[in-house]
Amino acid sequence: MAEPMSAQELGKVLPWLIAARRAESGRITTIREYLKDRVCDIYVPKSATAEYKKLVDQARFNILPLLVSSVAQGLFIDGYRPANTIDNSPVWDAVWQPNRMDARQSGIFRTALSYGYSYAVVLPGDPVPKITPYSPRRLTALYEDPVNDEWPEYAITVGLPHAVIEEDQPATMAVTVTVLDDNFQYTTDIPAGIVFPQPNGIYADPLPMEGLAVDTGKVQVAEHGFGVCPVVRFLESFDDLDDGPVGIVQPMIPAQRQLNQTTFGLLMTQQYEAFKQRWVTGMAIAEDDDGNPVEPWNAAVNRVWQSDSPDTKFGEFSQADLGGYLDSRDKTLLYVSSARQIPPHTLVVGNAVSNISAEALAALQSGHQLDIGEHKTAFGEAAEQLLRLCGRAMDDTDTWQDTSAQVVWRDTTPRSLAQVADALGKLAQLLDVPPRALWERIPGVTETDIKRWEMLAEDRDALGDVSQLLASTPPGAEDPAAEPGAPQVPEAVTVPGE
Repeated sequence: MAEPMSAQELGKVLPWLIAARRAESGRITTIREYLKDRVCDIYVPKSATAEYKKLVDQARFNILPLLVSSVAQGLFIDGYRPANTIDNSPVWDAVWQPNRMDARQSGIFRTALSYGYSYAVVLPGDPVPKITPYSPRRLTALYEDPVNDEWPEYAITVGLPHAVIEEDQPATMAVTVTVLDDNFQYTTDIPAGIVFPQPNGIYADPLPMEGLAVDTGKVQVAEHGFGVCPVVRFLESFDDLDDGPVGIVQPMIPAQRQLNQTTFGLLMTQQYEAFKQRWVTGMAIAEDDDGNPVEPWNAAVNRVWQSDSPDTKFGEFSQADLGGYLDSRDKTLLYVSSARQIPPHTLVVGNAVSNISAEALAALQSGHQLDIGEHKTAFGEAAEQLLRLCGRAMDDTDTWQDTSAQVVWRDTTPRSLAQVADALGKLAQLLDVPPRALWERIPGVTETDIKRWEMLAEDRDALGDVSQLLASTPPGAEDPAAEPGAPQVPEAVTVPGE
């Protein structure tokens, strides 16, 4: 029987987990600041006026959340089926549905797309095992091989800071952390200062590894007994086998900075040079009693300038052309569209898409659908691992050992219903594919819809059998002449001449 870690062992594991958390917090914090539109990266001089600062604040042209949504909205797990079956695994209705994962799965996918990875923790619960999604801002896991290992060796979840008020002691801030290993979870409070990065912008500061004093009396130990650390990692992709994925946001941050800078230049030019400036010469400027020049005109759209002096000349400077800024921004958006395989019309890039056929529009979507398909493969493996762990939590040995079961993804490809119906109808007629096997390929159809259709189809089949039975000849009502021993009816005799 496994034994929990001692206070000394826990004091050695905790610093390594916290150090790993602090080391990755710099990159994660930067990504979050950009996603939340808190970064503009535009130089503001000390002498900047309030008007200048206002334009800087308006220069945020944030497209990064759209990059995440464009992929996440095509990801939805709609079932989990073992091999050679048409019904969902028992763990789907017993654990997945009670944990409201139909809705909460979106948060797991969006977080993994944003930061490169996200997590889900499975722990015993009453009445069903509990699934808890985590961001890498709240959970850190240590793997012996960070790229290839299925289960971590240790993981730590971090709560929110809270005040600790003790008698005769100054108030301090603490954080509740939970350490997970193969068989136990350990919950305790540690000072908030060593958990969260310092507010000076230095996120990757190392933590001494001499150990952390842990008060044994304040550690709550609970056994889960799974035999593996119950943390499932959702990787955004498997394209980098050296350092792991970084998500789809971080590579696009330089382009986001360009968009902000271009937008700022556009706003500055629009504010100060987008209208014609008038000038006048050969005119004496009046002065007030103190000798200060008096502005001769107050320019407005409903005012006309005039002068009695024949030497006065009027003129104007032409307005600035904003087309260069708009074209520069469109070119950056086209680069983002190409790099992220997003259709240009999703980013509304100028006149890049107009008056095109349905076939051309489908071609523009093809790269994006390939990208979504790659993410389905990566996330699908993690979801299957999560559901296997749920089977382990509910003592379902068959589900835990079944590595061939697969999740069912909802078809979110943008197609018209008439187009889909025509294609599915041809599959059923020309290739003899069972029609019921094609129901799940109808876009937007859920597993609940399919089950209801099956029930209605069974009722219709039963009603059809009854109708066929009523339409047939009742037993015993056949031609009496066909029955043995029945009297023969003489045939009609035709008399000549009649």
